[in-house]
Amino acid sequence: MKPGRCGIGAAAAGATEASQPIVLGRNPAWAELVGGQDPAERLPIVSYPINDQDAVRRAYIMKGPFQPYAHEFKKRKIGTRDRWFNLLWFQKYYWIEYSIKNDAAFCFVCFLFKKGGKDSPFTIGGWRNWNRDDALDKHVGDVGSAHNAAQERYNSYLTPATAIDNRIVRVTNEEKRLYKIRLTYSLRCLRFLLNQGLAFRGHDESEESRNRGNFLELLKWLASNYEEVDKVVLKNAPANCTMTSPEIQKEIIQSSDEANDVSHKQQLALCLRYVDKMGRPVEHFLGLAHLEDTTSLSLKEAIQSLLVGQHLTLDQIRGQGYDGASNMRGEIKGLKTLFLKESPAAYYVHCFAHHLQLVLVGVAKGNDECVWFFDQVSLLLNIVGISCKRHDMLRNVNLQNILKAIDSGEIRTRKGLNQEMGLARPAIREVLINLGRDRAQKSDWPKISAMVFILESFDFIFSGHMMLTILGYTNDLSLCLQRRDQDILNALSLVSVAKNRIQQLTSDGWNGFLQKVTLFCKKHGIHVPAMDDGYVPLGRSARFVPIQTNDDHFRREVYIGIIDRISQEIDTRFNEVNMELLSCMAALNPSNSFASFDSVKVLRHAEFYPNDFSASDLLRLEMQLQNYIDDMRREDSFQGIKSIVDLSVKLVQTNRHNVYDLVYLLIKLVLILPVAMAGVERAFSAMNFVKNKLRNRMSDSLLDDCLLTFIERDIFLTVKEDDVIDTFMAIRRQRPNKEK
Repeated sequence: MKPGRCGIGAAAAGATEASQPIVLGRNPAWAELVGGQDPAERLPIVSYPINDQDAVRRAYIMKGPFQPYAHEFKKRKIGTRDRWFNLLWFQKYYWIEYSIKNDAAFCFVCFLFKKGGKDSPFTIGGWRNWNRDDALDKHVGDVGSAHNAAQERYNSYLTPATAIDNRIVRVTNEEKRLYKIRLTYSLRCLRFLLNQGLAFRGHDESEESRNRGNFLELLKWLASNYEEVDKVVLKNAPANCTMTSPEIQKEIIQSSDEANDVSHKQQLALCLRYVDKMGRPVEHFLGLAHLEDTTSLSLKEAIQSLLVGQHLTLDQIRGQGYDGASNMRGEIKGLKTLFLKESPAAYYVHCFAHHLQLVLVGVAKGNDECVWFFDQVSLLLNIVGISCKRHDMLRNVNLQNILKAIDSGEIRTRKGLNQEMGLARPAIREVLINLGRDRAQKSDWPKISAMVFILESFDFIFSGHMMLTILGYTNDLSLCLQRRDQDILNALSLVSVAKNRIQQLTSDGWNGFLQKVTLFCKKHGIHVPAMDDGYVPLGRSARFVPIQTNDDHFRREVYIGIIDRISQEIDTRFNEVNMELLSCMAALNPSNSFASFDSVKVLRHAEFYPNDFSASDLLRLEMQLQNYIDDMRREDSFQGIKSIVDLSVKLVQTNRHNVYDLVYLLIKLVLILPVAMAGVERAFSAMNFVKNKLRNRMSDSLLDDCLLTFIERDIFLTVKEDDVIDTFMAIRRQRPNKEK
């Protein structure tokens, strides 16, 4: 059985191919403490306060025994043979769990309920005698063994109907039915609030309050509009079974399921990237981890904890990508290096969108004219945006310009056009002139007059058009790179296309660009200098500027200089991926009727993943490749495919992913590699929405649950109510009060 594959990033991660959304219930007090711990790192149950031990057991039971099916178990020489943990033991002994840290087996049932008796390696230290599987049966023992006694207590805990208190106080079927109805209505209200990212609690939830919070007010609205709801909730519910307390709300939420947040906690977000059953690359948010510090070791432990909580292990990682911080990508002690030690096939990819951002920053800081331009823009924004009054002036002038343009037929009217936030004719110049005539703004007249002079200069207009052109080209690339289904081969192709488009401006774009700038200047009455005249710097000393013509400055230094700098930055930034690996990946590119196919490179590609391709697999792959390429080039349905994503989907649709299983595995390994950290950025944006200043006291566990249901709302909406209710009932055994 081969391990599942995943890609991780910083905060981004991937899951196994077969991973499905998991709905976990956790006790609010102990959720973070027991979530996904390695058996060797757990504290004994008796070390917890006596009143909390039941809650700890419940939290562990909801997680279940730690059984990492996809883990590559270590081999150890016992006698003359290599021995390792047998995966079939998970099937035969449901209570057994495996510690990755100690490479040892433990007993889940004895950990929870064993009392007294002799110490056993299954509870202390771990059992590692892989050659003596009879020790497992000996551990179970006869009827009176310590394990069977613990098993009996475990069974009684899972079946509370046999407990003594249930035999004394019997609950009728009608009471159970009403209990489930109340729970269902509370669940529906909470699901609506979770889907919208809204708060649940109110500042004052007493009966006399006019606003008891979103949850109670929504439930109250349902009761006032639907008689069948009113009969069973709120005032018509048993006193201790209204299903509206804050603790109940948290448990229902938990059953449904690097940045600073507003409470000033450092958070690490983790996202999954995997290939689904349809052959498409998918990214999903996995969770948040609170960080005490941001050292690479702490980051590794936080990511490992989140992965282990979903029964994933580090040796399943087949790709990792981060935002470029030194503690993430350091070659010696960086996070990527720590993961490469655990999984050598976890190839690192720097976030492409972050690369593109660094390209633009490098251009902005590396060209003197760009530095001057952005300095002036910063001063301009400070002048115009200093007060609400100036904002209103800008809106009013914009409105008047739009109305004039509509009356003259210069622009069209239609729904969605000419919005306030997207007006095509900002009136900053008119606002500055009006401010310069307002005696109340006399203290700012020197800055205002200087800025009007800058705005009406050819230097500023030329640089502004240059930035607009460059940002226009790179914006399209940025949007493409942030698509969730983007693959690394297509991303590199898009980068190359964008670079070629920008370089074409050097050879045949100058005349058209200069004409465009000249027309704009003439329209707005701005002087256009002759290109053959000597260049005079605007507002700067000529002492530091070489003697040159306007053509030399604007065409050679600014226009060509910026374009060349962008090309250099792209070549420098987008070269950190293993070039041999990329070359081998390119051999699977289906464009131009599989023109790039090279069986030698494809075989070399498989050798990069020794844990996924054995020596026999490589021999079988070599034979399979010939049939694969002949089939692809002959089959009409595969003609015209341009991306490896489309190829993957088509293989699944035609069931050829089973015929060419090793080729399909290589394709999935290409698709798993992360391209951009957009999913993580979306998670942080959602966190700012969910955990705002009015909700800055949310616990990490509750925040994680709320974010998961809000970000992955498409999956959340598919979760059945009965499944959530069953999970909730397993977390807490509650009964209506018969004495009301």
